[in-house]
Amino acid sequence: MSDDTVRLALVGQVLRRRWRLLAALAVLGALVGAGASILFSPGYKTTSGVLLQGPRQADELLTQAEIATSSVVLDRAAAVLPWHPSGADLKKQVSATVAQSNVVTITVSADTAEHAQQLADQVAQQYVKYSVQLATNSADASVQLAQEQRESLRQQVKLTTDKISDLAKNVGGGLTVESVQVRTQLEGLKTSLEQAINDLNQADLATGVGNTVVLGPSQRPTSPAAPTMTHFVAGGAVLFFLAGVFGHLFSARTDRRLRGEPEIASALGAPILAGVDVTTPQGDRVPATGFLGKVRHLLGGDRPWVLPPVATSADEVNRDIRYRRVLARLATGPADVLLLVADDDETGRLAAAQLAALADRLSVPLRIFEFSADRPTVPDATSSSGVLVVLGAGTRTAWQLVRLAEACADGKQEIVGAVLTHPVRPAPERPGPAAEAPEKALAGSA
Repeated sequence: MSDDTVRLALVGQVLRRRWRLLAALAVLGALVGAGASILFSPGYKTTSGVLLQGPRQADELLTQAEIATSSVVLDRAAAVLPWHPSGADLKKQVSATVAQSNVVTITVSADTAEHAQQLADQVAQQYVKYSVQLATNSADASVQLAQEQRESLRQQVKLTTDKISDLAKNVGGGLTVESVQVRTQLEGLKTSLEQAINDLNQADLATGVGNTVVLGPSQRPTSPAAPTMTHFVAGGAVLFFLAGVFGHLFSARTDRRLRGEPEIASALGAPILAGVDVTTPQGDRVPATGFLGKVRHLLGGDRPWVLPPVATSADEVNRDIRYRRVLARLATGPADVLLLVADDDETGRLAAAQLAALADRLSVPLRIFEFSADRPTVPDATSSSGVLVVLGAGTRTAWQLVRLAEACADGKQEIVGAVLTHPVRPAPERPGPAAEAPEKALAGSA
């Protein structure tokens, strides 16, 4: 069987046996997504454009984008808006970009479409007013000196033009070649000077104040901008659902608990005497204790999903025969047998109790000792004593069994064997007299 087939089979088991837990995770993810949408959803978005007239340098365009989102512009816009936000709040809702076409694009977000439209229009208007104010206030001494120099240049050009006109009039009225050439040159100089004056005036107009224009009112958005609450809710549900599936697959891959008899016998260093069925009212479910146990029971997380489905128990006679078979195999062993069972192994404890009760009826010396699953300790050995380990299949790793074997060796206890327990569902009751179990220890043994 290929790895892909195994993975698909595991995914199918997760979906089939843990669907309630996965559904609960999806609901939890949807709630988390709904909460995240309140904090991170952009709401309604719209844009407003401002045209910067005249030639602009690249660094000047970046400066204009910074001015559009400055605290002065945002504070002024906040003071005009009817819902009275603060400039600090608008800082997170307003951004500005500029393209090569000298258009500053102001993008805003708000909780409603009306607020978004009002915010975009006000920020654009306040930006234009502030930029005009900056341009007006920038007329310092150097700018004023440049203006005075240009005005002086205009006066000199005007005087020169007037002198050229006078010289053209004083040239002789004869139509000689020299006089015609002189008048032509003077007219050409006059035309060049007038063109220079026009170019200077146009340059002053292009660099003057008031060359920033709002392109028009912003559009009112018709729907919230992505990602919306629906996106957050759906994304959270899918994310938590997939996290639950991959979490189960990861736990199954990292699970090192032994389930096969040869592996358990090798780690424990003792043979497997028998496998017994343990009937529990809930089958393979872990008994629900406390609030967390009840929640696990409700979500179906209290039963293993990687194991085969729990079979239905045989009748009580057949189960009793299996337990008697274990005691019969101990008859040729030590005179005093110590039953070792972990304190967290529920099926192992039930099986140990049934073995002890049957041994008491058959006068077989048998004592139960529960050891700690984290740090196993075993009582010291006595004369003619031995240890019988009772454990559920798939409850212990190889290192845990090795530590248990080392604890038995430290106590000079010999492990005579192990009994594996398997949880089963109780068989349905049948009408009629119940069959009585035989009382001989060798009944059903082979």
